[in-house]
Amino acid sequence: MLYLDHAATSPVRPEVLEAMQPYLTGAYGNPSSHHTVGEAAAGALEWARGRVAAALGRRASEVVFTSGGTEANNLAVKGVVLGAAHEPPARRRLITTPIEHASILQSAEYLRRLHDVEVTLLPVDEHGVVAVDDLRSALDEGETTLVSLGHANNEIGTVQDAAALIAAAHEHGVPVHLDAVQTAGWLDLRELDADCISIAGHKLGTPKGIGAVAVRSRVPLEPLLHGGGQERGRRSGTENVAGAVALATALDLAEAERVRSTETVAAQTTEFIAAVRSAVPQAALTGSVRHRLPNLASFTFAGTSGEAVLLELERRGVVSSSGSACAAGSDEPSPVLLAIGIPAAVAQTSVRFTFPRAPLPAGSGQHLAELVAAAVAAVSS
Repeated sequence: MLYLDHAATSPVRPEVLEAMQPYLTGAYGNPSSHHTVGEAAAGALEWARGRVAAALGRRASEVVFTSGGTEANNLAVKGVVLGAAHEPPARRRLITTPIEHASILQSAEYLRRLHDVEVTLLPVDEHGVVAVDDLRSALDEGETTLVSLGHANNEIGTVQDAAALIAAAHEHGVPVHLDAVQTAGWLDLRELDADCISIAGHKLGTPKGIGAVAVRSRVPLEPLLHGGGQERGRRSGTENVAGAVALATALDLAEAERVRSTETVAAQTTEFIAAVRSAVPQAALTGSVRHRLPNLASFTFAGTSGEAVLLELERRGVVSSSGSACAAGSDEPSPVLLAIGIPAAVAQTSVRFTFPRAPLPAGSGQHLAELVAAAVAAVSS
């Protein structure tokens, strides 16, 4: 079986399991406990915090460990908007886009419904790109609490010009949250001046259930979880020490491999895209051709059913997906594809392939394209 759904989750790396093991067995203490076992856990937690901070170009004190990317995004969006409500002037406006992860869009909807926050959705073009001028125009309309944007889209792979968008928001004195769940380990996040950055471990090779958000110390943050005041009062609950160590280890490994992996995998993905376009007449690439994640290729196959293509591919030994794995149980057309102008009937034919960090054998792109062509031919109407 060839697993090509790494945007949904990746297998746990052996090095990560090895690093976690001591904190699941001997050093299993509560890091808030004042004894030697607890202090060993606390030391590991702070080591992990420092490593995550280094990978993100932040101070260790700014990193908050969470249960994953969804909680990290919730904390960033809700926490910053609600935290700003206590600061003069009490700004009550959130700017985002219609192609964001559900954890951002549903957080925005929660703020609109229950806290009377105005939500502005920026338009995107047919490739899913946010124009800097559109952001500037929206910022010119009045006081804004937060801009929340995905660094790269998890369905179509488009990478935004984050540096330019962040600079435009900062010209207006508005903080920016960057959802970097898909780009951590693939792109360099250290030079981006976002005020909040969210990441998730299971995209990098950790077990599911660990993530982090780095929040600049100057940005007010209202906690979502209340209790014992862990994570410097920003996220109560006994910390997942083994998970934090796993996240730090996975980030270190990904950063060490990033330049080589990105170049090699991007070349392999480009080869695959070209081969699919050549072999399948109705294949239409979604997302930006030039500004995309190095490991993601997504297509629509008009005249088919995306789910039927997926089943045919799996029968041939290839596991992929129809888009975001976070829209559990949904058979509706992807809101991302609808937002970039793809008709609903065509949107339901989408298939996404996301490659691992370790390159596949030479010639795999052409062979995979042949399997895709066979699967599409088998279900074409």
